[in-house]
Amino acid sequence: MIPQFDFSRLEAYDLAAEFVLWTEAQRHSLRRRPHLAHQLHRAATSVALNIAEGAGEFRPREKARFYRMARRSATECAGVVDLLARIGTVEAEQAQRGEVLLAQILPLLVTMCRNQERKASRVPGTAATK
Repeated sequence: MIPQFDFSRLEAYDLAAEFVLWTEAQRHSLRRRPHLAHQLHRAATSVALNIAEGAGEFRPREKARFYRMARRSATECAGVVDLLARIGTVEAEQAQRGEVLLAQILPLLVTMCRNQERKASRVPGTAATK
């Protein structure tokens, strides 16, 4: 039997993992800009891993915090992809594919954050209910 982890059932995680694969596929093009390649790979990995870590958290406020960190990293990735496209390091068509993935991830993360924040506000003894 193959173990199933909480994050593996999340569409946001699947898309984030696909984006990490997209960054790997761009590795050849990115050799001319190693500083941006490193930044993009680090941020892309951060998106996926923060989603995974948040999915494994029990407390709603902490889950929301991890999902917010993933969202910030996804936005950072969008900025790097935009810069790479503007300077011509990544072809426009490839950049658009990366941007489409990020545009799918971001609203999912916003919804995930809001859902957890709503849950946290209903938990007795939290700051939101005091």
